[in-house]
Amino acid sequence: MPLNETKIGHYRWRVIALLFFATTINYIDRQVLGMLKPVISDEIHITEADYGYIVSAFQAAYAIGLLFVGRIIDKMGTRISYALSIVVWSVAGCLHAVARGPLGFGIARFFLGIGESANFPAAIKATAEWFPIKERALATGIFNSGSNVGAVVSPIIVTFLTVQYGWQCAFLVTGSLGFIWLICWLMFYKLPQNSKKLSRAEYAYINQDDKEEEADVESHASVKDKINWWQLMKERSTIGICLSRFVCDWVWWFFLFWTPDFMEKSYGVNIQQMVLPLIVIYTFSSFGGIAGGYLSSKLINLGHHVSFSRKAALLTCALLVVPVALIPGINSLWVSIGIISLACFAHQGWASNIYTLVSDYYPKNRVATMTSIAGFTGSIGGVLAASFVGNILQITGSYFIVFLIASLAYLVAWLCLQLFLPRVAVAR
Repeated sequence: MPLNETKIGHYRWRVIALLFFATTINYIDRQVLGMLKPVISDEIHITEADYGYIVSAFQAAYAIGLLFVGRIIDKMGTRISYALSIVVWSVAGCLHAVARGPLGFGIARFFLGIGESANFPAAIKATAEWFPIKERALATGIFNSGSNVGAVVSPIIVTFLTVQYGWQCAFLVTGSLGFIWLICWLMFYKLPQNSKKLSRAEYAYINQDDKEEEADVESHASVKDKINWWQLMKERSTIGICLSRFVCDWVWWFFLFWTPDFMEKSYGVNIQQMVLPLIVIYTFSSFGGIAGGYLSSKLINLGHHVSFSRKAALLTCALLVVPVALIPGINSLWVSIGIISLACFAHQGWASNIYTLVSDYYPKNRVATMTSIAGFTGSIGGVLAASFVGNILQITGSYFIVFLIASLAYLVAWLCLQLFLPRVAVAR
């Protein structure tokens, strides 16, 4: 926060709190299946390939949702569209409890993906509406850390509910959390210009970049209002961001959905024993989003260009993921957990900056649409990767190939950004 926060006001950080809790619930709902995979696989006889296809159903739905959800958010506004999305994914989360086979879980997973696809486009748009450019990466890092908090809380909730009441109860309880958030969202969220609790000083601070952004929009063809979705896809900056998401987004999904299975198969860890390792992984990674956002924001405040600052932070994060290639040869559970924790920490730092690049290169009225396009390409990569991982594990019985590819994914993604993203004169 800026040094003169007392004079400016801090109401905008309440908005980040709402986005943080929405993202927390989002990740609780999506992680439940990964936690329960060993239990459900034994009870319902789901194979590795089946599980890969179920994960692919979620990713495919996520991708399909992102094709249209950005435009819906830009047209309907953040408040209503976010509310509708959390209703869809909360109902879908509850429906997992009645699934009785791969098809049932695939259908429930599909609708969960449709609903959850709106979370990040809506949150990024809300951040662009409520924060000046120099604070957006930090704000994004804070709300995005909700994904890790959700991943930390989920093992505790899911293990307790499963052991005490069965796995169906775990889906029902976690799926219901979104309805609590919905009440708070509808009560408190408004646009800055419509908020009666926002001071004039804070309103001016939030909108300090407007004139510079308008000038930048006029000089950058990719963000003119007359340009449609397909024209946006032809821009170099769009290609660079989308390629980077396609190449590395799947790695986070891999850690989220397969880490419990990896611990069970490699180290004989059961559902109760994996709670602590998962808490360690996602507690540590929760600081990554804030650290990554802070690093690029700090570089900007030191006088470096926005593009340089984002890319420097992204490269740092990419290098921290490389050690995961060593995991298949490590006999110690906690050494492996340490390396996975570092990689997840790095991913969250990466996410804070890759999301913020969209609001750097595009104006507020295109942020949700562009975030959706980038998320769509990332999800397509996730669909292909999930099926690939499931089949590789079934064929080889080893995680070696998967960890090796994952270790290099972020460096390749960073090179895509270097090749395609220009040094745009982004407003600060």
